[in-house]
Parts: sequence; C-alpha cells; structure tokens
Amino acid sequence: MISVDFHPQKLVLHGIIQRALEEDIGSGDVTTLSILKGGEVGLATALAKSATVIAGIDVFGEVFRFADGALDFRTFRHDGEGAAPGDIVAEIRGNLGSILMAERVALNIFARMCGIASLTHRFVEAVKGTPARILDTRKTVPGLRLLDKAAVRMGGGCNHRFGLYDGVLIKDNHIAAAGGIEPAIRRARGSIAHTLKIEVEVRDLDEVDQALAAGADIIMLDNMGLSAMREAVLRVAARVPLEASGNVTLENVRQIAETGVDFISVGSLTHSVAAADISLRFE
Repeated sequence: MISVDFHPQKLVLHGIIQRALEEDIGSGDVTTLSILKGGEVGLATALAKSATVIAGIDVFGEVFRFADGALDFRTFRHDGEGAAPGDIVAEIRGNLGSILMAERVALNIFARMCGIASLTHRFVEAVKGTPARILDTRKTVPGLRLLDKAAVRMGGGCNHRFGLYDGVLIKDNHIAAAGGIEPAIRRARGSIAHTLKIEVEVRDLDEVDQALAAGADIIMLDNMGLSAMREAVLRVAARVPLEASGNVTLENVRQIAETGVDFISVGSLTHSVAAADISLRFE
C-alpha cells in the first residue's frame, strides 16, 4: 500500500542524491576522517561569488540533510530570486565532518541549477514584450532531467515534454521511416490516447502546409530562416501553435520572437550551461 507521504519526485530526488554521494564518498572520505576526530561542530555559509538566479536552494539543503539528518539548514534566498556577488544564500550548522562530505555534491547540483536558471532568465528577458515563451528540450544530463527542467522553470522558462512518454514529437527520422508527414501523423493519431498532442518538426514552408493539412496540433519550425518563419506564421494564422527551434542564441532570440512564433526551444539552456560560481566557507 502506498503511504500518504509518497511523493514520486522526492523519491527521484533522493535517488539522485544517494547515487551522487555514493559516487563521491565511496568507502569513506579519507581526508576528513584522517583530520577530524568526529565530534567537531560549526557553521558553514554558502556564498554567491557572481551574480546569479537562485534555483534549487531546497535541493541544496536536501543533500546535507540526506548526508546527516541532524544538520540544520537555513536559507536567505528563494528560488527565482537574484543574488549578487558576496551575498550569503544559505548556512549549514552541525557536524563539520558531515558538512565536508556533502559539500561538493551539494555545490555541484546547486551551482548547475543556478546556472540553468540564470541563462534561462537572460533568454526570457531577451524576448520580453513579445508573445513568445522560452522552452527547454530533452538535451539534459542523463539522470538529472528532473532538476534541469525544474531550474528552467525557476528561471522563468517553460518545460517542453519531459520524456518520450508524455508527448508526440514527430521528427525528420520518424517522417522518413513512415514515408511522409501525412502517414506519420495518421498512424500516431490512430495509436495514441486522445489526451496527447501531436507536434511535427518541419524544415520548410511546403512541410508546414503538409503538417497543417494532416492535422498536426503543434508545428516545430526547425532551423528555418527569419523570413520563412514569418511566412509560416502568416500561413498558419494562429490555427495551431508554432515553435521555433535550432541554433537559437541570445543574439538572435529577439528576432525569432518578433516573427510571431509562440514558442522558442533552446537546447543550450541545459546541454552546455556554465555552473554558477558559489562556494562554501566555514566560519
């Protein structure tokens, strides 16, 4: 019987933390165990060394609590808030050995999430005033998708499908295997639950027309030029949402948004993001 305290996402999070700690600590932290006697207690503060958007502050604390339930974790920033260089964002009190053993895993996860949220925020700000919304992709670190996509939301972005199971996205290889856009959509429509939408990736305006005629629910404009995207917006005339994808950067995202597309998916939010500069120091 499932307990009333059963939370699938928390179980996934704990699995991520456990595997990360086991990978790092292994049979024991030989440095800490050789230097400390085991009973030392103190205070550690987490410091932002560069400007960042906070994301995953509770996950940060959960790593320490997972390592030692007696540690006391206190936050000074909430997810989605900004932190300036020099700001203390959290503090941990308790056994110094436990803090040292959890430190690197906690910082790795937290700094990555803050980096994703910060980059997402920059993209969101770049398209401000247009109807376009910034989406992530499935280009995440294997095993960390729950955290990567959560960080995108904390930065003001939106999540695309989480995995292969919660949305139909017919891409070029699916189309080639099925023999065309129309048969691919027809086969998918006849097989999936009525609650699932069908998105189709297209490469040119002719394929836009094909996808629209075949009954696509969403059309993804893959690596199309700005003029072609503007024409696609005119042809579709808001009958279905349009998503722009491919080679999106901070330099061109505003121009893409101004074509009138509804969504812009950005793989770089998660696949090549730089971690925020956050450190832990003992007081």
